[in-house]
Amino acid sequence: MSRTTTGRFTFADWREEPIGAADATPRLARSTVVNAFAGGIEAAATRAGYTITYTGEATGSYTGLELLSGSVDGREGAFVLEQRGTFDAGGTRCTFEVVAGSGSGELAGLSGSGGFTYRHGDASVAYEFRYTVA
Repeated sequence: MSRTTTGRFTFADWREEPIGAADATPRLARSTVVNAFAGGIEAAATRAGYTITYTGEATGSYTGLELLSGSVDGREGAFVLEQRGTFDAGGTRCTFEVVAGSGSGELAGLSGSGGFTYRHGDASVAYEFRYTVA
């Protein structure tokens, strides 16, 4: 049975470094990020890595992976999300999907997808996650 859960997350740490020329367009960068999830997903300190393509000063897209250790609606375990998003001067839009086979503990067999929209200046970001656990 499929379930939907919601909550919010905050950025705890964002570190970004250019790949190649930092002033070229288009340009590439990579970042490491720590997030804190609350709500349906409880994960105090995730680990994420992203590859970012800047197509303008404040526009572009990114892909990444994020390891979440904690719980989903009370089920303890860990899993990895594969993320794809775009950004502009207004904010970021992202969709994500659980990497097949990455669930552990009570989250073994987890599958699902979701997304979020971040607007610059928001202190936290609302997410929605639709999932099943086999």
